[in-house]
Amino acid sequence: MHRIGLHLLVVLFTVLLAAPQTAADEGMWPLYTLNKLDFTKLRARGLELTPNEIFNEQDGGIAAAVCQVGGGTGSFVSPEGLIVTNHHVAFGAIQQQSDVDQNYLHDGFLAPTKADEIPAIGYDVYITQSFRDVTKEIKNVLKKGMTDLERYKAIEKKKKELVKKAEQQGNVRCYVSTAYSGLQYFLVTSFRIQDVRIVYIPPQAIGEYGGDIDNWMWPRHCGDFSFLRAYVAPDGSSAQYADENVPFRPKKYLPISSGQLNEGDFAMIIGYPGGTSRYRSSYSIADNVNHYYPSSIKDMTNILRIMDQVADEDPMAAIRLAGRSKGINNYLKNQQGMLKGLKRARLLEKKQAQEKELTAFIAADPELAKKYGDVLPGLAKLYADRAAYREMDNVFGDLSWICRYYNLAHTLYRWSIEKTKKDMAREPKYMERNVDDLKRGLKETQFSIVPAADQKLFEYLALRALRLPAARRIAELDGLFIVGAGDDTTRAIHDIASAMYEKSKVGVLEDRMAMFDLSTEELLALNDPFINLARDLYELDLKIEDRDKAFSGALEQLQPKLIEAYAAQQQEMFYPDANGTIRLSYGEVKGYAPGDAATYKYVTTLTGIIEKETGEEPFANPQELLDVYASGDFGDYVDPTLGDVPVNFLTTNDGTGGNSGSPIFNGKGEVIGLDFDTNWEGVVGDYYFDPEIKRSICVDTRYILFILDRVYGAQSVLDELTIH
Repeated sequence: MHRIGLHLLVVLFTVLLAAPQTAADEGMWPLYTLNKLDFTKLRARGLELTPNEIFNEQDGGIAAAVCQVGGGTGSFVSPEGLIVTNHHVAFGAIQQQSDVDQNYLHDGFLAPTKADEIPAIGYDVYITQSFRDVTKEIKNVLKKGMTDLERYKAIEKKKKELVKKAEQQGNVRCYVSTAYSGLQYFLVTSFRIQDVRIVYIPPQAIGEYGGDIDNWMWPRHCGDFSFLRAYVAPDGSSAQYADENVPFRPKKYLPISSGQLNEGDFAMIIGYPGGTSRYRSSYSIADNVNHYYPSSIKDMTNILRIMDQVADEDPMAAIRLAGRSKGINNYLKNQQGMLKGLKRARLLEKKQAQEKELTAFIAADPELAKKYGDVLPGLAKLYADRAAYREMDNVFGDLSWICRYYNLAHTLYRWSIEKTKKDMAREPKYMERNVDDLKRGLKETQFSIVPAADQKLFEYLALRALRLPAARRIAELDGLFIVGAGDDTTRAIHDIASAMYEKSKVGVLEDRMAMFDLSTEELLALNDPFINLARDLYELDLKIEDRDKAFSGALEQLQPKLIEAYAAQQQEMFYPDANGTIRLSYGEVKGYAPGDAATYKYVTTLTGIIEKETGEEPFANPQELLDVYASGDFGDYVDPTLGDVPVNFLTTNDGTGGNSGSPIFNGKGEVIGLDFDTNWEGVVGDYYFDPEIKRSICVDTRYILFILDRVYGAQSVLDELTIH
């Protein structure tokens, strides 16, 4: 990492993190707050690195080897741009390269040489270069008397200005991250690598052993790892895929540990956790517990059922839908665990009790009452007002997210309007800096388009729309799906949808890319049914968009005050919620007790994999692994204490989605594993951290090396690694 203006941040966080050491191993800490951690205690637990060796302004420390990739985290493990990450992070890349005749998704992939590596379509790598506090610059554009929507738009405009100016230096991508829900803002600058290639992916039976049954669960026996490689232009600049590109040479790359790992050993994670909500109000928790999660769980279950029906009838459709199906399954099970955890912990009741105490604390001090007295009432009204539109907004949002044809048509129609505006007046997605990515997305989504599945999903959403309460019906959809008295509604919807899909060209790659260059008038002249639907829904789309922006604008005013009020009450400030920026967490290798009369060990083994073997997916092992197990020839990968090959282990590290693929370090800074999941009981950690049950699930590097060496003989990968 390069210079980050650390002296400014030290001053800021000296004030904000007056008592940074939270209970147990809680907290995902921004790297610029490392000086606030108690390294004396961390050294006593086994950390041998200094803060400077973890992160510094000159060479970045070991943190410079950690990157964002594929919605998760990866790390450089060779001087030639080799990246290790999770199998499920690289899943979309290998899916795009698979078909019925050459199913890399099922069989795995190995490139013996660099010349054999294949593109990871749709994948970029981001390496954080700098952070800059821009709180003052953003706050300066806010004026008294602004409406919530005006506030949002003023902040958004300033963010766009800051990003545009920062990106003028070239070869970087920037964004403004929000900390403490709007108390602070940071301009983040990253080096973006656009040429990413697949080096090694294990067979699906290893990479996601246990499938959705074991997902989020412990004990786990999953070889969730993959290897990619980053390439740049010969001059070191970022470039799209080209034969002349060369492997990226990172400032740092990480050594892999093959040594013993015991319960109680120190563990440290550096990664890019996506988002947590630990400072949300009771009104937000109530909305999630009583409405959002139950509704979403029901809808995701129905959507998966529809997709599975199509996949069962067509092997190629199954491959094309695999990524979406896997993502939705993962999301569904996470939500089920979240809802169960929130209820089990009675978090809503706890939040309400905390807010009652906070209200009394504020009321007892006239100065505090003047500053914070309107915060909780304001949040109550905000969520109450939003509830009135909840059902309609959910249906409309799902239409945009789930139905590929409508999503593509919406993007094309919106682009035809946005491109007529000045760049700074456009929605961020449609600004010039993002046009290439917009076109790339329109192109690369082709692989996952399955018209039969898309039509069934469209029909499902149309039926949901027609069943909305009368006051919240979507008139445009009512007009499209006119159902007469006594008609079979489902059949009528099917007939109308069939005609739309038969006529529409938005699902055809060549036609869709040609539409990108058309004006709004030219686009509408095509009389494509989904383009017409996007036109008809455009005004409603803008109305919902503005309502969401106003809601966010209000939250960015109220939520920071809530955090400040709690800080005043408790005489301390807290670590910021995860927000997609690079973070560090510390902990130890440790099992847990999930409930009465049950205790889980910290580690699983190769024997456990064989014990789960059924011969049927998701518990059907590759023959190569079964043969090696039968031979008993495990090489040097047997843990002397366990008498077996370790597979997965648990740590007390704090983390969340986005940490997938994060390196787990021992005290020496060697990689001992990759984070790939959270235990079922701990997924509610996005809202609160329970040190007794929150665990990170990790794949042991010794199992990674065992698969590469003893099972598949991936010598070309092993030769690149530095193994300690």
